[in-house]
Amino acid sequence: MKRVFKGVGVIFFVLFTLGAIVQYNDPDSLIWIIIYTLAGIISLLFTIGKLKKIFPLILGIACFVGFIYLYPSDFQGFDLNEGDIKTVELGREAFGLLIISLAFFFYAVAIRKTLKV
Repeated sequence: MKRVFKGVGVIFFVLFTLGAIVQYNDPDSLIWIIIYTLAGIISLLFTIGKLKKIFPLILGIACFVGFIYLYPSDFQGFDLNEGDIKTVELGREAFGLLIISLAFFFYAVAIRKTLKV
């Protein structure tokens, strides 16, 4: 089971690192580069077994709160051709935080399961 958890950690590490790299052309790129880089670092720490169980839970809650805060009241999808650019951008950012929070919640559960075994 630990191999599966580590495999998921590696996948998220790669995805979050790539997410940080492609943020260079975003209007508010610095904050999103930092967010995705930190998510990648947390994923790496999880993968190598150096992540304390409280951190992913707290950060997961923080990212979920960010998702709720950023989620546009008139979500119009992810495609720029389907809606207002600002609303689409907020939706993309909100769902990015949701993905990060779900990964962090997974880490918290995985750490708890591996400590009990």
